Amino acid sequence: MSNYPKIGIRPIIDGRRNGVRESLEDQTMNMALRVKELYEAELRYPDGSPVQVVIADSTIGRVPEAQAAAEKFKRENVGLTLSVTPCWAYGSETIDMDRTMPHAIWGFNGSERPGAVYLAAALAGHAQLGIPAFGIYGEEVRDADDDAIPDDVRQRLLDYATAGLAVAQLRGKSYLSIGGVSMGIAGCVVKEEFWNYWLGMRNEYVDMVELDRRVQLGIYDDEEYERAYAWVKENLAQGEDFNPEHWQADGDKHEDWWAYSTKLVLIGRDLMIGNPKLADKGFAEEALGHGALVSGFQGQRQWTDFLPNGDLMETMLNTQFDWNGTRAPLIMATENDNLNGASMLVNYLLTNRAQIFSDVRTYWSADAVERVTGYRPEGLAAGGFIDLRNSGATTLDGTLAAKDADGNACIKPWWELTDDDTAAMLEATTFHPANTGYFRGGGFSTHFRSSGEVPVTMTRINWIDGLGPVMQLAEGYTVELPDEVAKTIELRTDPGWPTTWFVPTLTGEGAFTSVYEVMNAWGANHGAITYGHIGHQLITLAAMLRIPVNMHNVSRDRIFRPKNWLGFGTADLEGADYRACAQFGPLYA
Repeated sequence: MSNYPKIGIRPIIDGRRNGVRESLEDQTMNMALRVKELYEAELRYPDGSPVQVVIADSTIGRVPEAQAAAEKFKRENVGLTLSVTPCWAYGSETIDMDRTMPHAIWGFNGSERPGAVYLAAALAGHAQLGIPAFGIYGEEVRDADDDAIPDDVRQRLLDYATAGLAVAQLRGKSYLSIGGVSMGIAGCVVKEEFWNYWLGMRNEYVDMVELDRRVQLGIYDDEEYERAYAWVKENLAQGEDFNPEHWQADGDKHEDWWAYSTKLVLIGRDLMIGNPKLADKGFAEEALGHGALVSGFQGQRQWTDFLPNGDLMETMLNTQFDWNGTRAPLIMATENDNLNGASMLVNYLLTNRAQIFSDVRTYWSADAVERVTGYRPEGLAAGGFIDLRNSGATTLDGTLAAKDADGNACIKPWWELTDDDTAAMLEATTFHPANTGYFRGGGFSTHFRSSGEVPVTMTRINWIDGLGPVMQLAEGYTVELPDEVAKTIELRTDPGWPTTWFVPTLTGEGAFTSVYEVMNAWGANHGAITYGHIGHQLITLAAMLRIPVNMHNVSRDRIFRPKNWLGFGTADLEGADYRACAQFGPLYA
């Protein structure tokens, strides 16, 4: 298992001896143990293993005990802390002073001892010191001997830890930029201050020629390549060539593309995470990789005008299985759009699920669909939909062909995938000779249509000059269209590209007054789409990183930010978010 960051739990106690502290020792430590059990049962790292939780060696009632806990947490690679208490304690003497990680406090709501009073005092101390902290306090009074974690508290504990672990897992990793800026797309411009100061990550760069160098010099695992190529030829169905006849390539050229593209998959992976097998071939430096948690491939146009495109590489790396079986996805952004790569990455770390990269391409009103196809959308699509269609690549998990225990279409964590799931994804997908109007060097693009009525969240981080990073998100559902209608719409763009039709949930407020307004307010040409409605967790994570959220459709009762944020306003939460993020600044600046 990788050396993942752990959760540190700090049991806080009234420091007064001779009866008070002694009477609270068991109750306080039991609170910590219950949360530890909750986290270990419910939360997983990206490799599928249970999250690890570290509890301070003793309850914490005075400064030396807080210092001892901090030293232990440093040794144990703790990436976020949760303080728990059923009672009053000495606020600023017992809080965690580390400014570079998330903090939260659960104050038990019981009438016997004032846990809420400590919670208020400690959070006030955090506010005065400029250290954001989340406050967790159950709505209903509980009895002192009640060992259950109330449902509202349980949800807050899990949301905090899920977001905090995502933040902790970013730190120290890298974004690998393969190439530069694709066709003038602003999101491809790597803002090092964003990655360094807000995410705690570093930036790595290689020219695209490195891919071809490794192909030409055989810098890949030959044995794995033979297995990969055999698997690709057996399992990936080649679809129709939609190019004009005079642009169509023959079968021999297709075979060359398959071979080259398969090698790119191996090489893209090796660039990100390394491969010890390369050292056995005399390429010790290449064997190291770049320690990349996420990458991006420029492709267009300098590469794709001359060589087979990177669509198969992007598709297979973002997919949760290949010739080696099921595995965690490797996040790779199309066109080196690193801001969308960052959006995919935070979605992934919150969910442990593969991510869909898409162009936010077209708003289709019901009237427009009816005019073009003769069919008027109904149900979820009655108010129109957004056509999400990437230019040739996205994860096969985006078919939404996997099924959960109730038979619903979904994207699963990789360790839950069955043979039936992977077979269904492959069955739903065809690989078409690339559109040579766009990709003169050939290659293959991925086509499927995502299953409908599946809950998803679309996310995007944008960079605004003078402001920095800003996040926007939209929860909603995928929809399906009758086959002939779908074909007509696909033919207006490219029938060889992956298709997802998305309807955001409307609230009647802000950008969410209509599907059109959501499309109109989207800040860039790309979006990162994840399974499930995780907008509330994205808002929590964004606050931890000090990234304001300028557009969302999450109800107020689901929003969970540090208590300090309320000091910047309680009526206009969006405005308060902007002011708080500006005041506290990037987490690692």
